[in-house]
Amino acid sequence: MSELLVDFITSLDGYASGEGWPGFWGLEGPEYLAWLGEQPKVTHLMGANTYRLMSGFAAGQVPDGQDDFRPEEEASVDELTQAPKVVFSSSLEEPLTWANSTLVRDDAVEAVRAMKASGSGLLSTIGSLSLSRSLLRAGLVDRFRVVMFPVITGATGAERIYDGYPDVALEMTEHRTFDGRIQLVEYKPRVLEHPPLGAPA
Repeated sequence: MSELLVDFITSLDGYASGEGWPGFWGLEGPEYLAWLGEQPKVTHLMGANTYRLMSGFAAGQVPDGQDDFRPEEEASVDELTQAPKVVFSSSLEEPLTWANSTLVRDDAVEAVRAMKASGSGLLSTIGSLSLSRSLLRAGLVDRFRVVMFPVITGATGAERIYDGYPDVALEMTEHRTFDGRIQLVEYKPRVLEHPPLGAPA
């Protein structure tokens, strides 16, 4: 059976990106980049918006506010291009142009449920806030990981991650600091029907 990881890179105030900021908010360091390079192979899950954005980067479209990709960003996009990707969308048309991408038009929750039951290895979301939220609500997420960068993007932040989420209890399974400034936290999530009546155990 496959494991499902929801994986976010955020500012401290919970934004997935910020207008005018480079990838990783320009703050990735050698420890963090080395850790990224050590991660196991995964099948990436995404929605149409993330696919359009990331496939555009793979085709050479540079983010707004930048003249060129930095080497770290190029390496990240190249790794994504080589990895298997499943794209959930009713608006995209086949064939998908980004290498190693499969389009799925079926309900994403039921499709991922079937992928988990019949597969092996690790499935991981990338971006795709609404997809990640739906999978969490459905109780399909085994691991919930957030890497927080030391910036607050109150003026320029885009894509608030946790809006529309249910209440979720989080049991910490891992934590780590990279380069003295980047904080990783990973949890086992449990969706709550209502707030706990007493103090957490």
